[in-house]
Amino acid sequence: MTHLSILTEPPVSRLRPALQGAAAILPLCLAVLPWGILAGSMAIQSGLTAAQGLGMSAIVFAGASQLVAMGMIKGGAGLLAILVSTFFVTAQHFLYGLRLRESVAPLPLRWRLLLGFLLTDELFALTGNQAPARFNRWYALGAGLTFYLSWIFFTLLGVLAAGSAEDLDRYGLDFSIAATFIAIVVPMIRSLPVLACVLTALPLSVALHYFQVPGALIITTVAAMGAGLLCSKGRP
Repeated sequence: MTHLSILTEPPVSRLRPALQGAAAILPLCLAVLPWGILAGSMAIQSGLTAAQGLGMSAIVFAGASQLVAMGMIKGGAGLLAILVSTFFVTAQHFLYGLRLRESVAPLPLRWRLLLGFLLTDELFALTGNQAPARFNRWYALGAGLTFYLSWIFFTLLGVLAAGSAEDLDRYGLDFSIAATFIAIVVPMIRSLPVLACVLTALPLSVALHYFQVPGALIITTVAAMGAGLLCSKGRP
């Protein structure tokens, strides 16, 4: 689509898909409510101020890496270790970008940067399987922006709750992380390579976590990707 056609789009062609995207992602927003509260409370427990905790959600906007980073900050880890860990935690976004490249390539740079910033596991779950011809940037924007604002609001709730209730992590709020990813991953198991990844990652991650093996997350990720790659060889 050319720049001229983007500028001349009628407002209804923008608002309707944006609202549809916002409505589609609302269930996933509610699913990460405990996750956001946990992120806000952990920011305070890690020694960050309320403004720093909210700023982390607003700038980083990556729940898993935020929790990993704040846990490592709380444990006194060094900057290099935090950067390496968060890099591997969010490495799947490279694959998301490659998958959506054909859909977003015709868009102006400002759109590519905006959608790249808003791209999360949840947004990819909604748009990742759309063919380039069906991809609607306003739908993606409505979904991504709704999730972004929800995440900041949930973080604010966690920051406020940390001042009145200590150790919120003991209430099992982190289970929302597993529940959210289960809801995202299960519907995507439609081929043997994906099934191989899941069946490899699930028992291996549990076993490595039980035996407290260093680098368990990285080992599990590489092993699961390798299993999926082996199963995909020879397949169209």
